[in-house]
Amino acid sequence: MEYVYAALLLHNAGKDVTEDAITGILQAADVDVDATRVKALVASLEGVDIQEAIEKAAFAAPAAGAATGAPAAVAEEAPAAAEEAAATAEEEKEEAEESGMEGLGALFG
Repeated sequence: MEYVYAALLLHNAGKDVTEDAITGILQAADVDVDATRVKALVASLEGVDIQEAIEKAAFAAPAAGAATGAPAAVAEEAPAAAEEAAATAEEEKEEAEESGMEGLGALFG
C-alpha cells in the first residue's frame, strides 16, 4: 500500500512517477524497498491518467455509501432476533434441568 501512496504523493506534488522517485520516498519513510514491486507499479501506471482515476474513485465512493443503507435495517432487527434466541435457549436449558431432575428422582425413588 505504501508503494501506491508514494505514487499518489508524487502525482499530487506534480512530479513524474518514476522508479527512482518512488524508491526515494519509500527509503525516506524507512520502508524496505522491493525493486520488483516498484518496477511493477511504475509499469502498471504507464498510460494511466492518475487524476481521472482519483476522480472516478471519488465519484464511486458516495454510491457505495448509499448501498450500505440496507444493512442498517438488518442491524435494527438483529437485537430482536438475539433476544428471541436467548429466550429459546433459556427455555431449552430449563427443560434440560427438569428432565435431569426426573432422572435423579429415579435414582433415589
